[in-house]
Amino acid sequence: MSDETTNETALETVNETTDETKVETKVETKTGAKVETTDEARTNPRKVREGIVVSDKMDSTLVVAVNERVRHARYGKTVQRTKKLYVHDEKNEAKVGDKVRVQETRPLSKLKRWRLTEIVERAR
Repeated sequence: MSDETTNETALETVNETTDETKVETKVETKTGAKVETTDEARTNPRKVREGIVVSDKMDSTLVVAVNERVRHARYGKTVQRTKKLYVHDEKNEAKVGDKVRVQETRPLSKLKRWRLTEIVERAR
């Protein structure tokens, strides 16, 4: 018996107004205890944010500052809020000042919940 098994599940949805049947196939590959699924198969897509790298002193970890513009609840003025995200950078390729795109992921440590997807713009 091999370590890798594949499960295929067919999900069938019926649209009653047009009598169309749509079949989606979800493929999961189990290797040991890991289950890999693609982002397209997720019911809720993972959050994606863009920000500036503030610190790269840790090994394979970045601190990224993400600015969010929100309207003040009472006064209606646009306010900028900054959130610091701890991001997993496996290859240590991003440096301080780089503009990066990060994606939400499972908890990787006590604070890390994001992973680096791409470096949008290098620092000058």
